[in-house]
Amino acid sequence: MPARLFPLIPLALAACTSFPALEGTLSPDGVTPALLPMDQLLAQGVAVNVANGAALVARAAALRARAAAMRGPVHDPATRDRLAQAAAG
Repeated sequence: MPARLFPLIPLALAACTSFPALEGTLSPDGVTPALLPMDQLLAQGVAVNVANGAALVARAAALRARAAAMRGPVHDPATRDRLAQAAAG
């Protein structure tokens, strides 16, 4: 029974800690970010992606090529046969 309670000790100690004041920690000048409607945020995201479109397309192509290279078998046939025999007992 005491072994089951051991993981609760760090949790109980963490509950007793005090947190530092968070005033002024968001930015050096104390200005909080503005809340924007989702439409404006999405429009900004599209503009950024369009500006870096060529780099994004090139990166996507490189990732697709890596994924295609990983689709093949992990082990050569001899290793696969040896592992199958070992697993069979």
